[in-house]
Amino acid sequence: MSLQACGQQPKQTPKQTIATKTMENLPKTEAEWKAKLTDDEYYILRQKGTEQPYTGKFLMHNEKGMYTCRGCGAPLFSSDSKFDSHCGWPSFDKEVKAGVIKETIDNTLGMRRIEITCAKCGGHLGHVFDDGPTDTGLRYCVNSVSIGFEAAKK
Repeated sequence: MSLQACGQQPKQTPKQTIATKTMENLPKTEAEWKAKLTDDEYYILRQKGTEQPYTGKFLMHNEKGMYTCRGCGAPLFSSDSKFDSHCGWPSFDKEVKAGVIKETIDNTLGMRRIEITCAKCGGHLGHVFDDGPTDTGLRYCVNSVSIGFEAAKK
């Protein structure tokens, strides 16, 4: 199985994003999502885009804590499940809790993959592959733009 970048380039727009903690506060329309997210976040989370490989801020990030959905703030991955897969995107071997990530077959770009989205808000995160080096055998390949990070309390 090979991993290919789609080669699409997201637009850059500085805009502050605040995570949404409850379902009631989630945007209901695409216009509301567009107003809440930066252009890059909207492109990846709502339009299923991909950031360029080796450019994401969480690729080489090794701090202890929780990776969360950038769209809604839902906890997705523990830093304990993160590993360096050398694929160009942050990689994890398991979700923090069963059911926080939804998997859907994706036949775009001439290949069959499994898309991963946030089960709470539907935001596109990336893809999961069955070639991971740990006991789970999984590699959740995630766009840095689609996730946030909450450091562990010391």
